[in-house]
Amino acid sequence: MHNYSNDSMYDYKEDYEDEVCEKQEVVQLLSIAIPIFFSVVIVLSLTGNILVLVILALYENLKSLTNIFILNLAISDLIFTTGLPFRAIYYTWGWVFSEILCKIVTFVFFTGFYSSILFLTLMTIYRYVAVVHPLSDLSTQRPITGFFVSLLLWMISIGAAMPSLLYSSLVPIPHNGKHSLGCEYDTPLWRNISVFQQNIFFLVSFAVMAFCYIQILGRITRTRSHTKNRAVKLVFCIVAVFFLGWVPYNVVSFLKVLSDNLVAPFEECEASNQLYYAFYVCRLIAYSNCCLNPIFYAFVGVKFRRHLKSMLHRIFIRQSPVQEQQRMQNFSRGSMY
Repeated sequence: MHNYSNDSMYDYKEDYEDEVCEKQEVVQLLSIAIPIFFSVVIVLSLTGNILVLVILALYENLKSLTNIFILNLAISDLIFTTGLPFRAIYYTWGWVFSEILCKIVTFVFFTGFYSSILFLTLMTIYRYVAVVHPLSDLSTQRPITGFFVSLLLWMISIGAAMPSLLYSSLVPIPHNGKHSLGCEYDTPLWRNISVFQQNIFFLVSFAVMAFCYIQILGRITRTRSHTKNRAVKLVFCIVAVFFLGWVPYNVVSFLKVLSDNLVAPFEECEASNQLYYAFYVCRLIAYSNCCLNPIFYAFVGVKFRRHLKSMLHRIFIRQSPVQEQQRMQNFSRGSMY
């Protein structure tokens, strides 16, 4: 049995009835919807990101910085995805695993979360430099630079996720009208710090992405190119998906912190219920980005589609060695964009 502090148990007993009154209906509904949604996201994310890795291994090389960043983004999305099955089980039956696994799953989950945002931002910066400042030294860096930058971002992601490893614990929570265990931060302080940290990461990343894409659009609109319209649509989709996915989640996460501290008007049961519905819906939308990134950063690339067709052709239709060698040579240069 896990030993809880006396203060924690006292607060739990005192607030349990109000918590059940406010959240039981929300929990019962979401315990059905969330696993279904997560199952779809998990399948799409695993399929899409594994395909990206396979395409990179078979048809591309890591001499391109873009390919290095795509590789890291796919890995970070896969790491993020590995935490979703545990969360789906958690929302359905409560936390049924050990405390050590609680810490590990939470740490891995947030490592994937932060690394995905960082590599998404890095890819945006590199695209900005390549389009707006094509003659800059930054646009012609060697692969070793991409390796060290990627290593730095992974270190930052692990550092940002470290509090979840140190301060996650099994805590008593109301679940479907009965006592249950939850895998959460053991104190409200660290829970609030985590929310603020996520918001800071998001705001900085979004500000950088917005600036870069505004500059990119300005350059594209001044360039006469037959690919201009397609490039504008792609940039718009990337910004729109990122914005629609993460802005509502971060805003509602901040409001939820206010609700947990009973700040007006969220001390009322109806307002609190509505906020919790919004929070979980926005979180589902935000988490789905791990399966959308391959679509907008790889699948839209002409070379990627050709590589995919070539791979399927190899699987289902036998080719002569000469034909296969010619096909590989046609698409072996550059990056998947």
